[in-house]
Amino acid sequence: MIEIKVPAIGESITEVTLLKWTKKEGEYVDRDEVIAELESEKATFEVNAEQAGTLKRIATEGDALLIGAVLAHIDETAVKPAAAPVAEKPAAAAPAAQPAPVEAPVTAVPNDIKATPVASAIIADKKVDPSSITPSGFGGKIMKNDVIEALAHPGKKAFAGQELFTRNVRKEKMSNLRKTISRRLVEAKNTTAMLTTFNEVDMTRIMEIRKQYKDKFKESHGVNLGFMSFFAKACAIALSEWPAVNAYIDGDELAFHDYADISIAVSTPRGLTVPVIRNVESLSMADVEKKVIELAGKARDNKLTMDELQGGTFTITNGGVFGSLMSTPIINAPQSAILGMHKIQDRPMAINGAVVIRPMMYLALSYDHRVIDGRESVSFLVRVKELLESPELLLIGKDPVKSLLEL
Repeated sequence: MIEIKVPAIGESITEVTLLKWTKKEGEYVDRDEVIAELESEKATFEVNAEQAGTLKRIATEGDALLIGAVLAHIDETAVKPAAAPVAEKPAAAAPAAQPAPVEAPVTAVPNDIKATPVASAIIADKKVDPSSITPSGFGGKIMKNDVIEALAHPGKKAFAGQELFTRNVRKEKMSNLRKTISRRLVEAKNTTAMLTTFNEVDMTRIMEIRKQYKDKFKESHGVNLGFMSFFAKACAIALSEWPAVNAYIDGDELAFHDYADISIAVSTPRGLTVPVIRNVESLSMADVEKKVIELAGKARDNKLTMDELQGGTFTITNGGVFGSLMSTPIINAPQSAILGMHKIQDRPMAINGAVVIRPMMYLALSYDHRVIDGRESVSFLVRVKELLESPELLLIGKDPVKSLLEL
């Protein structure tokens, strides 16, 4: 009998939570096959079978386990069960003549709304807005009684799966990841002299470039040309010019970085994670976009490694994807600054004495005033704005004409 123990995953981590078993009790598993998923305070990771055999689970889902605790046993003496023979399919009989089908009435239910035939018929007949109906069926399917309930209480919509006027209170145990997020945010607020400075950027030129080159860019590099590469490269240049924004306090010293390891805030169903893109200053636009897709995918699938979550020098967060027009992001300690992107919104702007409509985005830079002075924070954000409004500057960091004239 082989013991499967909780592996050591970091110097500061002493406890993990068993998220779920991926194999059943008594099931035969092959060597290196994933048998469980664990969650630490920073990320989730998989546990593999060290030998082939039948699985005997010791811990249960939701248990808090110390590093080195026994998670399961594997009986390596067990014989792998033989695969069941696949039955041959009988020859298909010639289809009998069928009467012409009667056409079903066309309903008003959109294709992305799941509903039973009876519920669909009532929705179409009574012209009920499907979005006003609370589904109770499996997988969010609208049932007949759901439609009748919506008709009986027009304008009232209960929480999913709940009755009207319920007073139920549900409690769920906080995950290790959520506990860590809570602790780190409170620490950042309590231990830094945090201020936020704001600006706005005209996104016209970036949107023109994306429209003009998006097809060619994807054809050449296999990824879409998004906004994050523009922002990451602009921040990398600005960080090199204002090194205090790229520094943090280390004991009695300030640690400055001659590189830009930019953390990208990614929202997942389990909480916020901030994987790191290393050496953004040395990457191309396509390299940045590829890395963003890779890290975001790993975050959603709980596949991020500890190395991918540690060591960032600056953070970018994009609340605009959720519709946020303005926010004050919290610093990702021990870093000293974080840039918040927001929703792009058409707004009237006064340009050369005329009012024109431009796609505008508010930017917010939260910074630790212990490390970064007001002049540095404002100048950094102004420089980012300049680089974004004239993306040609991202190539060499200067205006091409001024470079030509050596100005």
